[in-house]
Amino acid sequence: MATMQLLPLELIDKCVGSRIWVLMKSDKEFVGTLLGFDDFVNMVLEDVTEFETKGTTKEVNKFKQILLNGNNICMLVPGGEGPAT
Repeated sequence: MATMQLLPLELIDKCVGSRIWVLMKSDKEFVGTLLGFDDFVNMVLEDVTEFETKGTTKEVNKFKQILLNGNNICMLVPGGEGPAT
C-alpha cells in the first residue's frame, strides 16, 4: 500500500482561493480568503476579519486585504472560520 506524502507548502497551495484561519504568535487571529503566499509563508488575504484578545475584551476588525508576515504566524487552519464566540 502506497502512502501519499503532502508537504506543508503543498497543503497551503491547495488552500489558495479558500477561507483560512491564521493564528499569530501574538493575541491576534485572522480569517480570510487566501490569495497567495511565498516560500517564507508571507500571506495575502482578502475579506479579512481580525480577532484580537486584550485581557478579557475581544476586538473584531474588518479589512479588505492584508499582508501577514510568515515569521509571526503560529498556526494555519484551512477552512477555519475563527474563534467561537
